[in-house]
Amino acid sequence: MNIRFLKYAIVFIIPIVAYFSINASGWWTFGTAALVYLLLPLFEFFFSSSKENLEKAEEELVAKDRVYDCLLYLVVPVQFALLYYFVSVIGVMESTNLELAGRILSMGITCGALGINVAHELGHRKSNFEQFLAKALLLTSLYMHFNIEHNRGHHKNVSTHEDPSSARHGEWVFFFWFRSMIMGYISAWKIEAAQLKKKGLGPISFQNEMLRFQVIQLAFLGLIYWAFGWLPMLCFLAAALIGIIQLETVNYIEHYGLSRNQKESGQYERVQPWHSWNSNHTLGRLFLFELSRHSDHHYLASRKYQILRHHEVSPQMPTGYPGMMLLSMVPPLWFLVMHKQIAKLSSSEEA
Repeated sequence: MNIRFLKYAIVFIIPIVAYFSINASGWWTFGTAALVYLLLPLFEFFFSSSKENLEKAEEELVAKDRVYDCLLYLVVPVQFALLYYFVSVIGVMESTNLELAGRILSMGITCGALGINVAHELGHRKSNFEQFLAKALLLTSLYMHFNIEHNRGHHKNVSTHEDPSSARHGEWVFFFWFRSMIMGYISAWKIEAAQLKKKGLGPISFQNEMLRFQVIQLAFLGLIYWAFGWLPMLCFLAAALIGIIQLETVNYIEHYGLSRNQKESGQYERVQPWHSWNSNHTLGRLFLFELSRHSDHHYLASRKYQILRHHEVSPQMPTGYPGMMLLSMVPPLWFLVMHKQIAKLSSSEEA
């Protein structure tokens, strides 16, 4: 019996810790943040990274094993159950400002690590069911347009100046957040309008998915306000924003300073493994359903998370995603580390 899939169940530690953090008091409400941004980066110093890839025959079997998909599906009810619990208790709990911040942060981390991250994986699937689950998870961060911009925009324009989600050399993460969020949202509207135009439809149409997303998200906010009041709604908005900022920070570290060459025809070269930063650090990979094997994901977006590969030509991050996200919060230190990495890449290309 294949039990390899069980290693990915480790991700459910996050909502469990988040539940206890929401119910805790004092500094214990920051338990989820401590797990993700203190313990995980610390442990990754003691766990070696792995370049191991599955053998071809084993890869084919693993790719067809539905249990890996079921783990993704399980995230959906877990995320919505935790969100329901959060909005139902946050308005009636006695909280200091510190405790309220800790509880919101715990919910926000799950919005990013579970909600948006798993939505990203499911959003690359073709079935209507999985597409529905992806959009449902994005609803928990009010970021449903990501499904359009990421799949039809980012993957096409990655590592070019045309992509809002690719960080430029020397760009501070804090400025990148605003550029990526604003321009990504505008890009999603343009992508959807262009598709409707091909069908002979105008942007004001029921078939405009961006319009439907706005209605769904506003209705979701209204439902929370109606059922639980203004404070839970505002706390949810804050948690959703934290989830979005986590996503955009991940976007920042995944393609920072990398660029694709433009051909004489004006077209960009095909996306290659060296156009995305990769991390083989084990814990970060498991807690994020292999998101950190990002080079292979962009090289072949249809590959399921459990069979993503290591490429020797991929630029490697010094540590896993949690540690890299923390590093990006200190721009001078980030530039010191990453510009050395980029210089090494340039030297190897010239050689």
